[in-house]
Amino acid sequence: MAYERKNFRLASSSCFLFCTLFHIFITASAAAIHFETSNETDYQSLLDIKGLIQGDPFQALSSWNDSIHFCDWRGVTCGLLHQRVTVLNMSSFYLVGSLSPSVGNLTFLRELNIQDNDFHGMIPEEVGRLFRLQYLRFANNSFEGELPLNITGCSELSILDLRGNRLIGGIRDDLSTLSKLYALSLSRNNFSGSIPPSLGNISSLQILNMSRNNLGGNIPAEIGWLSNLHVLELSSNRLLGAVSPQLYNISTLQIFSITNNLLSGQFPATVGLTLPNLTLFLADLNQFFGSIPTTLANAS
Repeated sequence: MAYERKNFRLASSSCFLFCTLFHIFITASAAAIHFETSNETDYQSLLDIKGLIQGDPFQALSSWNDSIHFCDWRGVTCGLLHQRVTVLNMSSFYLVGSLSPSVGNLTFLRELNIQDNDFHGMIPEEVGRLFRLQYLRFANNSFEGELPLNITGCSELSILDLRGNRLIGGIRDDLSTLSKLYALSLSRNNFSGSIPPSLGNISSLQILNMSRNNLGGNIPAEIGWLSNLHVLELSSNRLLGAVSPQLYNISTLQIFSITNNLLSGQFPATVGLTLPNLTLFLADLNQFFGSIPTTLANAS
């Protein structure tokens, strides 16, 4: 009987060890399959992006082939742990084409930089699926249409730079939900309508550039709530009316450009005291009247 109990304990121990090892093997295999599948998604998405490139005069994407791992392709950076694409930087590659919706599958992206190329067509709605994205730089391309409706899905955005495209439509009110935004650059497009007052709620904003569009109406007084703002660029629009005194109280402002609009009124006598960090003040080609404040001499 003791012998049988001993054999039973040995069998139980062996079964436990086997089951444990089997569980570890199955878990590891599942993780490996998941890793491989996720890896394949990024690989295929990059190929889709390359597939819509119609012109690559300097063969910038020549390394995008099976001869090396996609994490070593030019412009691609992967995380060390999961080998997922975290940075896609194709800036100044002189590429011509449209941006594949598959870019939305690169869900580990922190930075997407395709500025200074000739991407055309609309910005894919799928960009809004990049919930980890911090830097989106599409400046100096030929994108058309309106801002993607779900761009606010990129809730971690710090920089949204869409300068120098052919974008149209209004500047949407819900951009104010991008609470981590440091720079919002929409200049040199064809945006119309008014500036949303809700932008004044983005307390982290330091650069607001909407120059050279077709924006009209008043400059919202709420912009004066941006207590960390360093650059306010609203030149060459159709803005009108008096400038709210609150804008002259953003003490952090270094660049204040409202030139070439339909603005009117007088400059506050204390402007050089309330804007002590001012380095550039542009207000020409408007309808201002009165005297130039002597306090501007204090903005040394």
